[in-house]
Amino acid sequence: MKHEQVLEAIQPIFHEIFDDESLIITNETNADDIEEWDSLAQINLVVEMEKKFSVKFYLDDLHDLKNVGDMVRLVLAKVSQ
Repeated sequence: MKHEQVLEAIQPIFHEIFDDESLIITNETNADDIEEWDSLAQINLVVEMEKKFSVKFYLDDLHDLKNVGDMVRLVLAKVSQ
């Protein structure tokens, strides 16, 4: 799986969590870019990504995430384990 494939695969998750079909995410997208992206939304994003990719994230994994690109790289690291 490649970076762009993961980014494309998580786009619908962001649409669902933020109830916005027009939302387009990029590697640089972060919580400052989406008004509704709060701690609860972050948890929902993580849970949905765990389900989508059949992986498990731990608190240490999530601590340094700064943007969507970091999330994609984390997914790729977990999928390749």
